[in-house]
Order: sequence, then C-alpha cells, then structure tokens
Amino acid sequence: MSRLMYRYEVGQLVHIDISPSRIETAPHRRYQGKVGVIIEKRGRAYVLEVKMGRKKKIVVTTPEHLKPYRGPLPS
Repeated sequence: MSRLMYRYEVGQLVHIDISPSRIETAPHRRYQGKVGVIIEKRGRAYVLEVKMGRKKKIVVTTPEHLKPYRGPLPS
C-alpha cells in the first residue's frame, strides 16, 4: 500500500521491483532490479529511462512496480 502512496518527481531515480499483484501493468521481467530515471508522468503511470548496456530504453509502468532508489549513484 505504501508503494501506491509515494509521489515520484521527474528526474528521480527509482528501482524497478515487479509486484505480482498487478501483472498486467508490469514491465518485462528483464527490467527487474534495474534503476531508472523518471522522465514523465502519463496518467497514473510513469515513463522511465533505463540504461541497458550502451542503449537507453523507455519503460512505462505504474507505481506498484517502483521503489525509491536509496543507494549510490549508478554509473
């Protein structure tokens, strides 16, 4: 429940942690555990930019699958 009440801001780092409660809004399992930057809010969902190797991928997901990132800055 606390995941749903947390407000994310554009530019904030988040940790993708897929929750089985709402699997229809979950990102692909390859993004499990990745850190992304919120670039936009789209309705109830958030648009994230995630680095995969040398490429940047766009992921759209809902707050059930996000946690605030509390760690060192990723390189």
